[in-house]
Amino acid sequence: MADIKREIERKYESDDSGLPDLTGVAGVADVIDKGLVELDATYYDTQDERLASAHITLRRRTGGSDEGWHLKFPVSEGVRDEIHAPLSDAVPRVLTGLIRSRVRNAGLRPEVRLRTARDIRHLVDADGTLLAEVSVDAVRAERLTGDGGEVQWTELEVELADDGDPAFLDKVEKRLRKAGVRPAKAPSKLARALAETTPGGKKARKAKASAAAEAEAAAAAAEPSEPVTAGDHVLAYLRTQRDAIVGLDPAVRRDEYDSVHRMRVAARRMRSVLHSYGKVLDRTVTDPVSEELRWLGGELGVDRDQEVLAERIAAAVGRLPRTLVTGPIRNRLRIWGNARRSGSRRRLIAVLDGRRYLTLLDVLDALIAEPPWLDKASGDPAKVIGKAVRKDYGRLASLVDQAIDLPPGHDRDLALHEARKKAKRTRYAAESAVPALGDPAATLVKSAKSLQNLLGEHQDSVMARGAIRDIAAQAHAAGESAFTYGLLYGREESSAAGYEAELPGLWASVREKTDL
Repeated sequence: MADIKREIERKYESDDSGLPDLTGVAGVADVIDKGLVELDATYYDTQDERLASAHITLRRRTGGSDEGWHLKFPVSEGVRDEIHAPLSDAVPRVLTGLIRSRVRNAGLRPEVRLRTARDIRHLVDADGTLLAEVSVDAVRAERLTGDGGEVQWTELEVELADDGDPAFLDKVEKRLRKAGVRPAKAPSKLARALAETTPGGKKARKAKASAAAEAEAAAAAAEPSEPVTAGDHVLAYLRTQRDAIVGLDPAVRRDEYDSVHRMRVAARRMRSVLHSYGKVLDRTVTDPVSEELRWLGGELGVDRDQEVLAERIAAAVGRLPRTLVTGPIRNRLRIWGNARRSGSRRRLIAVLDGRRYLTLLDVLDALIAEPPWLDKASGDPAKVIGKAVRKDYGRLASLVDQAIDLPPGHDRDLALHEARKKAKRTRYAAESAVPALGDPAATLVKSAKSLQNLLGEHQDSVMARGAIRDIAAQAHAAGESAFTYGLLYGREESSAAGYEAELPGLWASVREKTDL
């Protein structure tokens, strides 16, 4: 098993003068010497340093109170989530899964070894409660690949205590700056080690730095900082969604709240934009990619849809008076939800570990690197993108009008569901168009979202009725009362009728606000 900890720390440059006096920091009653600890850490990465490029670190460390394997994901500047697994010879499987979206089929290898002599101080308040750990780290870094070199340096590290107030680090930094200490230039020890131990020695490091600077300058000259063409805008949106899919993979595996939903939305956004901009990107190339994104969204939906239904039905039961809840309703719901969710979770992890998903990630990378542009890609964004968004909106208008004209019942339910899907596509197309079209696109995003939410509530009611019917059948077969399930079903029918009654007014408002 792996433990997760949020790490909030700051690093500073240091010389041989050691740690400045921190007894003057507001709130600090004492600075306790905790002695010297020898740490020996080996950092792993792929040959092309995929983890480092994503600011992710994977290390095996001995020494100290938390020796073992550590996997760190960036959260924000100075904040990382650290996942700890027990010491072993090989990388634990619980960690390799969390980096699979980055590593994929590439192998991991030892890249850098850091040996650190850590002189530790604890900053405590008047009650003896730990506020932060401050250390002076004498670091010796060794590149383990090729004929890489070695480098040594000393730095200060201040790590906030668990559940501490991040504002306390500002107080420590104010004291350190007053003593002449400045923040470290490198964001981490590994980043500095990689930069200063390039294989080939000092001359090779200098050449690599020069080449990197030239490449960066060439890239800056070749690519505008802001999107210019229609293709630029579409590609920027696609890149954001690709990054979201890859970045959310570890959160989905860790079953973080709402991660499945957000990953599914990223896949939908990408697929929708590939459809919407068929005049910008060649659909003979992108349609197969869209189908794979549809498949991924469907696999993610198995878990997400179950969550939504379980939460909706449980909330409905909670709103009923106790006198109307007959039989072991909550227990029955729990059994139903857990059985379905357990199976879907296992299936989802198998999907994320599978060849088809990893191939899709490679295909998305290739699509971003070499987009299959058509002539319209170089066109005026306002014209090209505006036309695509207006086309999606026109199709949405047709579907909503048709659904409103149908009588209540199964056919209208299906029509409203199709309108809901088109509202999503229109919303995502409008989202991608905001940088190019400005306020009109932003207004359409809000309007399409309102429409999507209403139609989504209606569809959830349709799905909830089916689930309630299934659960009621299970309860009846077990000899339990089905009275409450009938009540819940009836209330869902009433809710759906209310949503349908609200739709014409909302749709009239959307039409009035839309001005593309």
